[in-house]
Amino acid sequence: MTTATGTYAPKPGAAPLPRMIAAQAALETRMLLRNGEQLLLTVVIPTLLLVLFSSVDIVDTGKGRAVDFLAPGILALAVMSTAFTGQAIATGFERRYGVLKRLASSPLPRWGLMTAKTASVLVTEVLQVILLTVIAFALGWSPHRAGTSVLAVLLLLTLGTAAFSGLGLLMAGTLKAEATLAAANLVFLLLLVGGGVIVPLDKFGSAGQHILGLLPISALSDGLRDVLQHGAGMPWGDLGILAVWGVVGLAAAGRFFRWE
Repeated sequence: MTTATGTYAPKPGAAPLPRMIAAQAALETRMLLRNGEQLLLTVVIPTLLLVLFSSVDIVDTGKGRAVDFLAPGILALAVMSTAFTGQAIATGFERRYGVLKRLASSPLPRWGLMTAKTASVLVTEVLQVILLTVIAFALGWSPHRAGTSVLAVLLLLTLGTAAFSGLGLLMAGTLKAEATLAAANLVFLLLLVGGGVIVPLDKFGSAGQHILGLLPISALSDGLRDVLQHGAGMPWGDLGILAVWGVVGLAAAGRFFRWE
């Protein structure tokens, strides 16, 4: 804006909303990738599990190579580690230190902040999937390439992200930071063992298999495994489970999340 003298006068005001969301998402992504604990959860642990259990072949998968069973489960674990565990811990401590309270008073609306966090999670997951896929191929993974497999995988990963993000934000927005840290890590370990990631669900008996199969990690890992290992069509049942968890989790997080 110019004045009568030809000089430029300041024009205060917030940046366009898409630019604010993009800037916040880039900041969230850089912070996540620089955090050692986050990298341990999102990159190191899934990679070590994939390499270890595929190489020594100690997982009883019934038939076929271990990597063909493990790779889809580890992809599901990567989604959970980023969208649920990592996001819950990071958001919980941001809430404790007043970061969220300050951001909530900025021109960026609260839903814009949540959108930026979700975008950061998605960017991190893309990097995880690329890394784990390359490692799995190096270990001899040979996934099925059916006509609907790409679309099915994308839908599973998207709905899985929504489900785990809702649950992670719900935990971070209702519990104290220390409780969130303990609970998120405990849930991560329990679901790692009982969510069909490295141990087939049929090892838990008929009743246990049906109950555990309703968990989001089980639906995601089984759906990915049906598509990538067995060449099945669209896994509507698993997609439905993830959709329900996503709607319930995100709605509950929006309703009960405390910014202070």
